[in-house]
Amino acid sequence: MADVQDGHYDSSTDSLRVEPIYESFLCPLTKQIMRDPVTLESGATFEREAILKWFKESDSSGRSLVCPITRKELSSTELNPSIALRNTIDEWMHRNEAAKLDVACKSLTSENSEHDTLQALEYVVEICQRSRSSRHVVRKLGLISLISELLKNSSTKVRQKALESLCFVAKDDNDNKDEIAAGDNIRTIVKFLSHGHVQEKEQAASLLYELSQYKPLSEKIGSVPGAILILVGLSSSKIENLFTVDRADKTLVNLESCEKNVRQMAENGSADTQLSMAAYVGELVLTNDVKVFVAQTAGSALVNIMKSGNREAREAALKALNQISSYDVSAKILIEAGILPPLIADLFTVGSNQLPMKLKEVSATILANVVASGANFQSIPLDHNRQTLVSEEIVHNLLHLISNTGPATECKLLQVLVGLTSSSTTVQGIVDAIKSSGATVSLIQFVEAPQREVRMASIKLLNNISPCMGQELAEAFRGNFSQLSSLIRVIADNNGISEEQAPAAGLVADLPLQDSVLTRRLVEDGAFTTIISKVIMIRQGESRGGRFVNPFLEGLVRIVSRITFILEDDPDIIAVAREYNLTALFSDLLQMNGLDTVQIVSATALGNLSGQSKHLTKILPPPNAGLCFSIFPCLSQKSVETGVCRVHHGICSSRESFCLLEGKVVEKLVACLDHNNEKVVEASLTALSTLLDDGVDIDQGVMVLCDAEGVKPILDVLCENRTEALRQRAVWAVERILRTDEIAYEISGNQNVSTALVEAFRHGDFRTRQIAERALKHVDKLPNFSGIFSKIGAQ
Repeated sequence: MADVQDGHYDSSTDSLRVEPIYESFLCPLTKQIMRDPVTLESGATFEREAILKWFKESDSSGRSLVCPITRKELSSTELNPSIALRNTIDEWMHRNEAAKLDVACKSLTSENSEHDTLQALEYVVEICQRSRSSRHVVRKLGLISLISELLKNSSTKVRQKALESLCFVAKDDNDNKDEIAAGDNIRTIVKFLSHGHVQEKEQAASLLYELSQYKPLSEKIGSVPGAILILVGLSSSKIENLFTVDRADKTLVNLESCEKNVRQMAENGSADTQLSMAAYVGELVLTNDVKVFVAQTAGSALVNIMKSGNREAREAALKALNQISSYDVSAKILIEAGILPPLIADLFTVGSNQLPMKLKEVSATILANVVASGANFQSIPLDHNRQTLVSEEIVHNLLHLISNTGPATECKLLQVLVGLTSSSTTVQGIVDAIKSSGATVSLIQFVEAPQREVRMASIKLLNNISPCMGQELAEAFRGNFSQLSSLIRVIADNNGISEEQAPAAGLVADLPLQDSVLTRRLVEDGAFTTIISKVIMIRQGESRGGRFVNPFLEGLVRIVSRITFILEDDPDIIAVAREYNLTALFSDLLQMNGLDTVQIVSATALGNLSGQSKHLTKILPPPNAGLCFSIFPCLSQKSVETGVCRVHHGICSSRESFCLLEGKVVEKLVACLDHNNEKVVEASLTALSTLLDDGVDIDQGVMVLCDAEGVKPILDVLCENRTEALRQRAVWAVERILRTDEIAYEISGNQNVSTALVEAFRHGDFRTRQIAERALKHVDKLPNFSGIFSKIGAQ
């Protein structure tokens, strides 16, 4: 169809002559047909709005008012309506509108080219913009049904223009809206929202918004399967254009009563309706808020499809549930809707009714999502036997499936066990099932899996269970050292600090500390060189890893501390500790405030190292000075000057004999006695107690504590009585300190210390009571009934 130009219209099928546009119809300023013509005193006629704008611009610029045509100065700005001209223009426009509508009717009722159809639709848009009465005429001529048929046209441009035309037809006319919504048109329009091109989607959203402003149609839109879900998805979309998002959001505001319709559709709809709904949800990209909404409105229906739907319906439902379950809040709603029993059935069913492996993978993914929600799975029954996800038989079946499926499903099922072992309430049940099934070895083999996701899930699982079954894991690793080496390779990776590395370090760290076989293997593999270098890099701020840094560092430090637990009578391991200068390393790590685990491990390791100092110090041969030292006691001070350790009475160093005094560690340990964490205090006090141990010069050890201002903090630990373990350790240390008469005399007047020792004497265990009695004797504060231990105290 050709454009109307100079009053003529031509096509190959019809010919129409329209009255020409007279020059007097056009405003000289806008060159547009006038709607409200007015005349100036100069006789020239203009569109009212255009001449008023001219006057305003002249006034603001300081120009004199002149007629835009004659350029003569105006003495008045009075505007005289040109009623006759306006009526003439209106009549002309009506005649032309009628002609254009006739063209549109003829074009839309016959087979025409895309160009002709688009021109006809453009006429409809143009006419509908003029007045409500024009839109009424469009309906009377039967054009609405003709345009609606074009929504199924093969041309994208025609479909888009048809949607746009219906928007203008529907505006402020409920009768037109009713006719647009007739038949299956609403469903067709909704489909454009999920399957249409960008511009089609935009026009469909606009049309639905226009229709939704009429309440009866608002309910009808809500009853279309998936309509609300699609609109919700669009309204929260981050990828759709802003106009489409805005129209979808405003449409939802109009659909106030539609939630009831969607729920009714979901619960009572036909199988086809439910399948359509599930398919819609599976295709959408949902935000977390939308996942919750969908779970609330359609969750039960989707679960029912899983239970009783055909293969196609179950596949659609699983895809939808996969999306919804990925947010913990919506996952918990699905649990309430009963998703667990059919999920488990889908995974465990074998034979002719079993799901294809691809769908089992989806089921496993959903189960992993649901478990990650953190619900109390001990209280959620799966069948009439009241079995739960943590029941032994269910866990055995999961373990069997893990060993007999592909990597993708393996990964998801391992993640299920990761989720179940992440809770302190369910981890023991999973551990017991793993032990009874003998699956430890098969689970450990996954640490060598080539697929990173499988390997990471396996490591996380083993890390979760390692505190409960460290011995069993150690035995398995001793049976295949290559798996332990695989963990070290994960830890050694230098591409930042990954999610995989932190649990790998935690797993190795949880293996029994006294297992010398594993520790020696780590030495042989050069693991400690790698691990210590990583500790130093993190300490110096050279490694970045976000939330994984601290747990990774804690694991690394715990692994390094393994060396200090097997030092006894082992020259090779002592040589390793010297090679890595562990006293200096742990002394530095002890100062990492805010990382309690690092401080606890460091203090413990320093205590272990210091415990060996008395065996490793180099004792010098006795001097030949005869009685010099007894005659001149002041010469005894030369031991310090000549490098002899006052505590160990030999040549000590931080590196060679692990001496706390030579390593200047004592003050750092004393500073930790004021820590808020009792375990940091206990580990630090234990390390300091090695200076008071049998086999060292206790008097000099007390003096070292005095010099470091450590006696008062130790007495404070005793008096605070924070834990029984701390009290036992403090009572032991205080008794040793009180062997120095000067200190005992000074403390004898401290009522708090005396009271704390009496309390330990009365309420401690047998050994603590013995030690407390000796301490009380040092300060002459033994109660009347102390004869209980008189014989023991005399020994």
